[in-house]
Amino acid sequence: MFPVVPTYAEPIVITFSHVVAADTPKGRAAEFFKKRAGELTQGKVKVEVYPNSKLYPDREEMSALQLGSVQMLAPSLAKFGPLDINDFEVFDLPFMFNGYEDLHKVTTGPVGRQLLDKLESKGIKGLAYWDNGFKSFSANTPIKTPEDLNGKKMRIQSSKVLEEQMLELKAIPKVTAFSAVYKALQTGVVDGTENPISNFYTQKMYEVQKYLTVTEHGYLGYAVIVNKKFWEGLPADIRTQLETAMQEATDYANKIAKESNDKDLELVKASGKTEVTTLTPEQRAAFKKILAPVHEKMASRIGANTVDAVQKAVGFTK
Repeated sequence: MFPVVPTYAEPIVITFSHVVAADTPKGRAAEFFKKRAGELTQGKVKVEVYPNSKLYPDREEMSALQLGSVQMLAPSLAKFGPLDINDFEVFDLPFMFNGYEDLHKVTTGPVGRQLLDKLESKGIKGLAYWDNGFKSFSANTPIKTPEDLNGKKMRIQSSKVLEEQMLELKAIPKVTAFSAVYKALQTGVVDGTENPISNFYTQKMYEVQKYLTVTEHGYLGYAVIVNKKFWEGLPADIRTQLETAMQEATDYANKIAKESNDKDLELVKASGKTEVTTLTPEQRAAFKKILAPVHEKMASRIGANTVDAVQKAVGFTK
């Protein structure tokens, strides 16, 4: 008896759903993957990309992936808490990474792979990390020392790590939906925020924030994930071709994310509405020292082994 080999209708369709606009770095990288997947498999795979939450809103897409209603997502790394996997919150720890070179030691190395492997018990296969960028602080008063954020109402994503970060700065953390940040800043519901520069510019926050300080204190990125059963059921040659397409898309995603942040910083400066400051090494060290306790306080939540592994990979020092 010969083993039964599953047959696939051609083309094999991969539904790739994401929640941001098509012209963002993530949206453009998804389209790049679609193009390369089609080329490398010679049309045997068709990737259908649905941006802007066209298929599922942010809070529903993960369960849709697990159920097989979609095959591929690229959620932000803060989105795995509901799956009881807090390890990815290690990327929220302040000043963990001293630039992209440090970051990529983790995201393209064995520690990053080990984190993605934790998703397998949830029926999810992690394929890659895509950058968005490093976050900087903004407010309507200058930010040059940690004390400058004392008492400020600062917008954060829903994250215990980011909440603790703001508390260490004696700021008041305010969890606010991303879509509501501009109005919250405009009306004074919050005084300031933290964002990659590309978000700060494309959401026009420079219209309602007088000061932006390039701190690059935290990282915002995505994990590209697929339904595990679907991925492992693909013919081996197709899967290999898709892995190549994903590697190329990852290189592209990370390149354009950095370019977008650099370009948008110049556009913020050119607007004349926001004064941009870059921390001196001494000022940066002062922020890092104040925020170092966040690593220790959050280790029990994230996982002490995960925090230690990432710190060792990047040579983190207080």
